This record gives sequence, C-alpha cells and structure tokens, in this order.
Amino acid sequence: MAVLLEEIVKSVELWLKLIKKPEPYVDPNLDPVLLVPGVAGSILNAVHEDTGKEERVWVRILGADAKFQTDLWSFYDPSSGETVCFDPKIKIKVPDERNGLYAIDTLDPDMIIGCDSVYYFHDMIVEMTKWGFQEGKTLFGFGYDFRQSNRLPETLDLLAAKLEAVYNASGGKKINLISHSMGGLLVKCFMSLRSDIFEKYVQNWIAIAAPFQGAPGYVTSTFVSGMSFVNGWRENFFISKWSMHQLLIECPSIYELMGSPDFDWQHIPLLEVWREKLDADGNAHKMLESYSLKGSVEILTESLSTNMILHDGMDIPLPFNLEILKWANETREILKNAKLPPHVKFYNIYATGLETPHTVCYGDAENPVADLQKLRFIEPKYVYVDGDGTVPVESAMADGLDAVARIGVPGEHQRVLRDHRLFRSLKHWLKAGDPDPFYDPLNDYVILPTAFEVESHVDKGLQVAALKEEWEIISNDQNKPDELCNGKPLVSSITLSRVVGDCPSLRAEACATVIVHPQKEGKQHVELNALSISVDA
Repeated sequence: MAVLLEEIVKSVELWLKLIKKPEPYVDPNLDPVLLVPGVAGSILNAVHEDTGKEERVWVRILGADAKFQTDLWSFYDPSSGETVCFDPKIKIKVPDERNGLYAIDTLDPDMIIGCDSVYYFHDMIVEMTKWGFQEGKTLFGFGYDFRQSNRLPETLDLLAAKLEAVYNASGGKKINLISHSMGGLLVKCFMSLRSDIFEKYVQNWIAIAAPFQGAPGYVTSTFVSGMSFVNGWRENFFISKWSMHQLLIECPSIYELMGSPDFDWQHIPLLEVWREKLDADGNAHKMLESYSLKGSVEILTESLSTNMILHDGMDIPLPFNLEILKWANETREILKNAKLPPHVKFYNIYATGLETPHTVCYGDAENPVADLQKLRFIEPKYVYVDGDGTVPVESAMADGLDAVARIGVPGEHQRVLRDHRLFRSLKHWLKAGDPDPFYDPLNDYVILPTAFEVESHVDKGLQVAALKEEWEIISNDQNKPDELCNGKPLVSSITLSRVVGDCPSLRAEACATVIVHPQKEGKQHVELNALSISVDA
C-alpha cells in the first residue's frame, strides 16, 4: 500500500519536474568550463625562500591569525601596482593541483566537518561532474592572488596561459568561462586588455554576482573597520576582523570594489556621519553630514590617518592609500570601456532578495562622532537596498555589455553558488545533459514543498492510508498568462491498482486527486490528496 502512495507522489513530482533523470558521468562532447572565483576565493600558500617550505596561509584554522600576520600582511608598491609581503623572503603562490580546481573547491581541505564558509565552488564542481564534465578534460579552475589588482599584468599572463592550456587539453574546443563576484572584474579587465586572446579561446562568459559597479556599502564599512568571513564562535579560530582589516587596506582589489562614482545610481550610496560642531557663539550643534562616493574619500583618509601595525618589531603606518585609489580609478576606466567580442556570448546572473548595505552611517543624534580617528571602533548602521547581502542588484546588473540574458536568483552572495536554480540555468546554457526544449532560464520557476501529511489505520481487515502534499510554484515571470489553468483550478485524478501476492482476488488500490490553482502574484499552489486501501497482512 505504501508503495502505491509513493508511486503516486513520484508521478506528481515528475510531472512538476522535481525529479530528473540521472546524467551520464562523463560526456566527451561537452565544451570545457573554466571556473574563476572572487575575492578570498582561492587558497594561498606562502613559500619561504630560505627553506623552500610551502604552507597554506589562506584559508586555515589552526594558527590562522598568527600566520596571516607574519606571512600574508603586505604593502603596496606603486612602481609596479603590486602588493608584496612585508617579509621579502616570502612569496605567495596559488596551488594548481587538480587542474586548478583544488585551490577553489574547499578553501580549507583539512576541515573534517564541512563548513559553508570554506566551501567555494565545491558544490558546483560536484554538480557539474554529474552532468558529465570531467576534471582535466572539460572542467578546470583558475585560482589567483586576490590581493592584487584585477589588471595586474602577472595575473593576466597567468590567465592567458590557463586559457591556452584548457583549450589544448580539450582538443581545441572554445571555453565557457564562469566567474563569481570579483572574478567578473578580472575577466572583464582581461577581455579589455587581452581582447585577442579572449576572443581566440572563449565562446561564452557567465558572470555570477559580479559587482560591476562596486559594492559601496560593504566596501566602505570594510575600509573603516574590516570584514569577517565567519561569525559567532568560529571567529575565535579564524582570522580576526582586525587582522583582515590591515591586509585589505593595502589590497588594490578592494579599492577596485569601491562604488563607482560615475555610475548613474538609482539609489545613491552615501557615507553619513553624525557630528557635533560649535557655532560662532560656541554653542554645540548636532548635524548629519552626508558624503558622496567621491566625498567619502576625505572621511576614509581622516579615519585611517593614525592606523598602524606592529610587524617584526617595527611600527608600520597603514593609512587609506591614495596611491592605490588612483590605480583603482584607472582600472575603473578600463572596465568601463571594455567591449564584448562579436562572437562571444555573455550571460549575467545576479543574486537578489536580501538586504544589502548601501549607505553607511556612523553615530546618531544622541551619540555623535567627536573624533573621526575613532570611527573604526563604532558599529555602523546601514540603509539597505535589494541585493545578495554584499552586491546590490543595481550594481550586478550594470555590466555595460550586450548580454544574451540577465536573470535574478534569490540567494546570498556566496551561497548562491550552491543554488539548484542557478545550476538549472548553467546546465541549460552549457548544453549539458539531455536538452529540455521547454526550459527557459528567463522564465524559470522554483517549486517548494509547503505541506506534507500522512496517516494510516486498519479497519475490518483493511489497511487504509491517506496522504496530503502541497507545493508552491514561484515563477520569475509574473506577467505571463496562466496557460495551464486558464484562470480556473485544474483538477486531475490518478488511479493505481496492484495484485497482492499470488491471489488475483486480493488487490491494493490507490487513487489521488491533483488540484492546480491559478497563478497569483507570481505563485501557483498545487495540492495532492491520495487514499490507498489494501488487505491487512
């Protein structure tokens, strides 16, 4: 009896496209994919020239903060545009095992218990291998030193070499680039500065959650007081917010993530500070000062003017770096003028549905800021806009390119890389698995179970079971006509019958009713009610 009910549920779920056929493990006809992560999305190893010893400094748990300070803290060299370690005998290297996938899969491979904060492309790699992609044949990764500028020549050289290697390893097939977050800025810089190589090797570029116009609220607060990659008790075993702050102040990549001051923002990002000032008569007045993206540089400069670290017995000043800001402004011009080659297709997936910091405010009317140099010790308040918690939708959508499609996926900035709706779109665009002629990422939908009830009892020698299950279909296109229901509930029935044992007169039967309600405000409700009866054994 239970088997009959299970078959009914599976039939309905299959009809709703919740269950898919398993894909072949290896498909040699797939075109190659190269995954490009964002900031903090690559394993970094420190190589000591004296001993040749190589050890991971990002990410690690044991001894994380101390190693981070001694081996990864850096300073900016304006003559080269490069950030270099304080210790000249330490070089930072990105491991290239597993054809580059090792460095971007799980950022701390030593962790025994899985942790979302160190999973990067892990789930996507697992999913893509189910579609038939094979590491080293059709699936590759490009990790890089994310401290550096997105237009640093050394990084662009490495990406050029990786593209050529992937092209050759796949038998001369053009490449599908999939970038996440700041990786989208790296790819766009490469497309602008190495356009001939980009056009030679790339056929499609899919950008996920890319901050094309920056992440103004997130980056502004990062400059003032740093950022945390984990929260709660795990902070005690990880890089401290203060240690990360000192690194990022000297990273060109972070300056290149500042909000674009020349972009025509629908919601203008601001830096706001409550101040107390004296008038000509010596009376104190509290007022809210608001600064544009360009004007906020003055506040950032003042707030970090006395910032310094102690490294190897020396006090090293680390103010807001105007030399890096100049470099970043030049990078922004390169990004703004980038052109998509005519034979390359571009797809933009942005994450949405979360409150995302946009305007940052320090102090309030009751507690104004007396000293800007104390700003980094004050917890900011935010004005939020729609986004993924890090990048506003407005920024992620403004790629400035001729996109084949731009689609929004509800989710958080990093966790969206594990979203099954994202996977459906990627699978469709990469032409992986059996084609579905009826699927369109621009008109995608999500099916969520909303209720499940089952009960059974025995009555007069008969076993009776009843089941109720409900789903909600959330459509991306609220304006599309409801072709299935035509404005009225659609009712269908399913009946199953099976012989019990070897006696033809003993049968188990089940019947079910499926009700599909009309779409309303982008949502469509589906109900299943089923009943089965069989002889009690």
